[in-house]
Amino acid sequence: MSQTARSFLFVPGDRPERFPKAVASDADVLIIDLEDAVGPDNKERARASAADWLAQGNTAMVRINGIDTPWYEADMEMVAKFRQASVMLPKADAYSATHTLGRHPHCRLVALLETIDAYMNLISLAKVPGLQRIAFGSVDFSTESGIADTGHGLTAVRTQIVLASRFAGLPAPIDGVSLEFHDEAVLRQAAADSRALGFGGKLCIHPRQVEPVNAAWTPGAMEVAWARRVVQAFTDSQGNATAVDGQMIDKPVYERARRLLENSQEMHNVQ
Repeated sequence: MSQTARSFLFVPGDRPERFPKAVASDADVLIIDLEDAVGPDNKERARASAADWLAQGNTAMVRINGIDTPWYEADMEMVAKFRQASVMLPKADAYSATHTLGRHPHCRLVALLETIDAYMNLISLAKVPGLQRIAFGSVDFSTESGIADTGHGLTAVRTQIVLASRFAGLPAPIDGVSLEFHDEAVLRQAAADSRALGFGGKLCIHPRQVEPVNAAWTPGAMEVAWARRVVQAFTDSQGNATAVDGQMIDKPVYERARRLLENSQEMHNVQ
């Protein structure tokens, strides 16, 4: 799982015929969902389908069932067999993330923050040793908290997740899903808003959402050209403040430009 991955597409684990279609959507990461998208009677079937996909050498993130469910142990036993699989832990908090990493030390774990309890102990979760990244389960969080995920309702929560991730040295977190998947303008705006808040990617529930999400986190030609000018000017000035396009350039601006160029290059290699 690349740190520059932008789009994370959920596919129900009991619908294996959709796995190749999800990969063909150009999503950076396929998430095989064993949890919310799969009913109790189909859990074993979904787990077996995920194992078959991974056994063929394919990569995927697997959203397992939560630590307090009867399916957690079997899900963990399955993903532990495949080193190329990363794991998304639902209803994650510091305890469940620590337990999961203790059970599977080599696990590349993404913690899905969905509860008020986890949010109130956000720093503890972000600092769990071995945690790879935090994702925001905005739909469940909105339901539990009573805060509507419309307008700026959850902006304060999102900002704290971004800041906690940065404080803990984690990559930028992954924002939650948008329930809209027909209106492209709405999708593009939602993705742009997520990026502006400091998120590094977004969860998707439909292939139509992938392209707008990828586009939001892909630096455009003008951005790349600006970053190159900034890096060159700052290098030429030997680290002293200088100016580019009529704006002052100092070390923080240089670092932002340098990261943009690095991310632009890495976008060609995400999977």
